[in-house]
Amino acid sequence: MEEVSAGGVVIHKGKVAVLRKFRGDWVLPKGRLEKGETREEAALREVNEEAGIKAEIVRYIGYVKYWYKHIDGMKVQKTVHYYYMTTKDSQLTPQREEGFTEAVYMPLDKAIHYIRHDAEKNMVRKVKEFYKKERKG
Repeated sequence: MEEVSAGGVVIHKGKVAVLRKFRGDWVLPKGRLEKGETREEAALREVNEEAGIKAEIVRYIGYVKYWYKHIDGMKVQKTVHYYYMTTKDSQLTPQREEGFTEAVYMPLDKAIHYIRHDAEKNMVRKVKEFYKKERKG
Protein backbone atom coordinates (compact mmCIF):
# COMPACT_ATOMS: atom_id res chain seq x y z
CA MET A 1 0.00 0.00 0.00
CA GLU A 2 1.14 3.55 -0.69
CA GLU A 3 0.31 6.74 1.20
CA VAL A 4 1.10 10.36 0.27
CA SER A 5 1.26 13.23 2.76
CA ALA A 6 2.32 16.86 2.65
CA GLY A 7 3.40 19.37 5.25
CA GLY A 8 5.13 22.61 5.96
CA VAL A 9 8.20 24.14 7.51
CA VAL A 10 6.41 27.35 8.49
CA ILE A 11 8.48 30.42 9.36
CA HIS A 12 7.26 33.40 11.38
CA LYS A 13 9.76 36.12 12.33
CA GLY A 14 12.71 33.74 11.92
CA LYS A 15 11.21 30.91 13.98
CA VAL A 16 9.60 27.63 12.86
CA ALA A 17 6.18 26.28 13.86
CA VAL A 18 6.49 22.93 15.66
CA LEU A 19 3.91 20.72 17.35
CA ARG A 20 4.25 18.49 20.39
CA LYS A 21 2.51 15.11 20.29
CA PHE A 22 0.93 13.72 23.47
CA ARG A 23 3.91 11.33 23.85
CA GLY A 24 6.27 14.32 23.91
CA ASP A 25 7.68 14.14 20.36
CA TRP A 26 8.12 17.44 18.51
CA VAL A 27 7.06 17.29 14.84
CA LEU A 28 6.25 19.46 11.83
CA PRO A 29 2.62 19.86 10.71
CA LYS A 30 1.73 17.37 7.96
CA GLY A 31 -0.93 14.92 6.87
CA ARG A 32 -2.47 12.81 4.14
CA LEU A 33 -3.80 14.17 0.88
CA GLU A 34 -7.57 14.06 0.59
CA LYS A 35 -9.25 12.85 -2.61
CA GLY A 36 -8.81 15.39 -5.44
CA GLU A 37 -6.38 17.54 -3.46
CA THR A 38 -2.98 18.71 -4.73
CA ARG A 39 0.11 18.34 -2.52
CA GLU A 40 0.19 22.12 -2.06
CA GLU A 41 -3.48 22.26 -1.03
CA ALA A 42 -2.97 19.39 1.43
CA ALA A 43 0.14 21.00 2.96
CA LEU A 44 -1.65 24.33 3.50
CA ARG A 45 -4.77 22.61 4.89
CA GLU A 46 -2.77 20.45 7.29
CA VAL A 47 -0.78 23.45 8.58
CA ASN A 48 -4.08 25.26 9.16
CA GLU A 49 -5.76 22.28 10.85
CA GLU A 50 -2.86 21.12 13.01
CA ALA A 51 -1.30 24.47 13.98
CA GLY A 52 -4.27 26.84 13.55
CA ILE A 53 -2.48 29.21 11.15
CA LYS A 54 -2.86 30.39 7.57
CA ALA A 55 0.40 30.14 5.63
CA GLU A 56 1.72 30.83 2.14
CA ILE A 57 4.02 28.52 0.22
CA VAL A 58 7.42 29.99 -0.67
CA ARG A 59 8.82 26.90 -2.39
CA TYR A 60 8.92 23.11 -2.46
CA ILE A 61 11.81 21.73 -0.42
CA GLY A 62 11.71 18.00 -0.94
CA TYR A 63 10.26 14.69 0.14
CA VAL A 64 11.04 11.69 2.29
CA LYS A 65 9.99 8.06 1.77
CA TYR A 66 9.75 5.41 4.44
CA TRP A 67 7.95 2.20 5.31
CA TYR A 68 5.80 1.64 8.35
CA LYS A 69 3.45 -1.06 9.59
CA HIS A 70 -0.23 -0.07 9.78
CA ILE A 71 -2.34 -1.08 12.81
CA ASP A 72 -3.80 -3.98 10.79
CA GLY A 73 -0.27 -5.26 10.05
CA MET A 74 -0.14 -4.05 6.44
CA LYS A 75 3.17 -2.55 5.31
CA VAL A 76 2.75 0.98 3.96
CA GLN A 77 5.21 3.01 1.88
CA LYS A 78 4.73 6.64 2.86
CA THR A 79 5.96 9.67 0.90
CA VAL A 80 5.84 13.04 2.66
CA HIS A 81 6.32 16.23 0.60
CA TYR A 82 7.49 19.34 2.45
CA TYR A 83 7.08 23.02 1.60
CA TYR A 84 8.84 26.09 2.93
CA MET A 85 6.05 28.41 4.08
CA THR A 86 5.68 31.76 5.78
CA THR A 87 2.88 33.14 7.93
CA LYS A 88 1.90 36.43 9.52
CA ASP A 89 -0.10 34.61 12.22
CA SER A 90 1.65 34.91 15.57
CA GLN A 91 -0.75 32.69 17.55
CA LEU A 92 -0.55 28.91 17.12
CA THR A 93 -3.35 26.55 18.22
CA PRO A 94 -2.56 22.82 18.47
CA GLN A 95 -5.18 20.42 17.09
CA ARG A 96 -5.96 18.41 20.22
CA GLU A 97 -8.15 15.88 18.35
CA GLU A 98 -4.99 14.77 16.49
CA GLY A 99 -3.07 14.34 19.74
CA PHE A 100 -1.14 17.62 19.75
CA THR A 101 -0.67 19.14 23.20
CA GLU A 102 1.43 22.18 22.29
CA ALA A 103 2.25 24.37 19.29
CA VAL A 104 5.09 26.90 19.42
CA TYR A 105 7.42 28.94 17.25
CA MET A 106 10.93 27.74 18.00
CA PRO A 107 14.29 29.15 16.88
CA LEU A 108 15.50 27.05 13.92
CA ASP A 109 18.55 25.55 15.66
CA LYS A 110 16.51 24.66 18.74
CA ALA A 111 13.86 23.01 16.53
CA ILE A 112 16.54 20.98 14.74
CA HIS A 113 17.64 19.73 18.18
CA TYR A 114 14.12 18.97 19.49
CA ILE A 115 12.36 17.54 16.41
CA ARG A 116 12.24 13.76 16.71
CA HIS A 117 12.70 12.53 13.14
CA ASP A 118 15.93 13.10 11.20
CA ALA A 119 14.04 13.62 7.92
CA GLU A 120 12.12 16.53 9.47
CA LYS A 121 15.32 17.94 11.01
CA ASN A 122 16.82 17.93 7.50
CA MET A 123 13.83 19.83 6.08
CA VAL A 124 14.30 22.52 8.75
CA ARG A 125 18.03 22.67 7.88
CA LYS A 126 17.14 23.25 4.19
CA VAL A 127 14.74 26.05 5.10
CA LYS A 128 17.38 27.57 7.40
CA GLU A 129 19.73 27.82 4.39
CA PHE A 130 17.02 29.39 2.17
CA TYR A 131 16.09 31.80 4.95
CA LYS A 132 19.72 32.88 5.52
CA LYS A 133 20.16 33.56 1.77
CA GLU A 134 16.92 35.57 1.65
CA ARG A 135 18.00 37.70 4.62
CA LYS A 136 21.30 38.53 2.90
CA GLY A 137 19.44 39.40 -0.12
